[in-house]
Amino acid sequence: MNKEQKFETQAVRTQIEPTHAKEHSTPMYLTSSFIYDDAEEMRASFAGENDRHIYSRFSNPNYQELIDKVCLMEGAEAGYVFATGMSAVFSSFAALSNSGDHIISCRSIFGSTHTVFTKILPKWNIQTTYVEVDDPASWEKAVQPNSKLFYLETPTNPGVDLVDLEAASTFCRKHDLLMIVDNCFATPYLQQPIKFGADLVIHSATKFIDGQGRVMGGITVGKKELIEEIYTFSRSTGPALSPFNAWVLSKSLETLAVRMDRHCDNALKLAEFLSNHPEVSWVKYPGLKSHPQYGIAQKQMNAGGAVVAFGVQGGLEKGRSFLNNLKMCSLTANLGDSRTIATHPSSTTHAKLSEEERQKVGITPELIRISVGLEHIDDIISDIQQALEQD
Repeated sequence: MNKEQKFETQAVRTQIEPTHAKEHSTPMYLTSSFIYDDAEEMRASFAGENDRHIYSRFSNPNYQELIDKVCLMEGAEAGYVFATGMSAVFSSFAALSNSGDHIISCRSIFGSTHTVFTKILPKWNIQTTYVEVDDPASWEKAVQPNSKLFYLETPTNPGVDLVDLEAASTFCRKHDLLMIVDNCFATPYLQQPIKFGADLVIHSATKFIDGQGRVMGGITVGKKELIEEIYTFSRSTGPALSPFNAWVLSKSLETLAVRMDRHCDNALKLAEFLSNHPEVSWVKYPGLKSHPQYGIAQKQMNAGGAVVAFGVQGGLEKGRSFLNNLKMCSLTANLGDSRTIATHPSSTTHAKLSEEERQKVGITPELIRISVGLEHIDDIISDIQQALEQD
């Protein structure tokens, strides 16, 4: 690994050492376990006295290559990979929290993370208090003597609101809280939360890291001592990524920068188009000057990302009509694909929230989330325009 190289070069050139075959591209290590030359080597491996791989439930060369790449990109000391983004989220919480601990979280989070906070962690007497993304005063009011960590997404899903990472870091240092950031929307190419003070960064690699809607995966990177705790928890509980998916995700990272450049360029043009359309009541995109936290975006992001949120005139029924009228864009709950995706969060990704909870985080019935793909921007706009303008 070369920490002095540029992002794009790190993504392409970071890989494990070739085998005796001297392969140019890392092979897939589709094996459940690894063999040893003798009993002493096996003993030392299980004792952690060497760096040998043992069992693909927790260790595999393909995992390590993916970890090495993301750690370089995020400026992290260590990392661990998981089967999905949500297994990364849950395992990180479970490894670092104890019964009686208290979590502070920004209110605007992914629906499944909300379920973890409200339905699963309370079983182990771990409680969560929600705060507003743009109101540090509410963060202060939420602090309790047993508060352990501050969790946030920025940009948020699906409303693309932003959290000031510098302010969050100052808050966490003041109250001795772990700062954990879901960086899925921004990717390491557009934002590196560790530079602003985050202790851990989480990605659903299923999204932009894969970038083509093929495989699932998750990763947590950050401080070595915290990753060691996550490793210990996950080694025994088994939220393992498959070697094949790790290989795909590592290869996908080679094109992350060029893909995100195109995503961001398309998303900005779409957001500008929607801002001037009479059938659209509002648009929110970090790259627009009209975004309420545009200044924060300029400070901590290299570009606005690939996700645009907007509201259609006519509310829920018009929103449904819009989705039904789309001809090219995909209707699916995923995002971060090469193909443009339209989603209605109220009825899909955030359906498990109550209406009151959705209103509190700005997930209104007319909200449409567009994950802008890599198609030609004229074709993206044409499809969305015709869907908006049909009766």
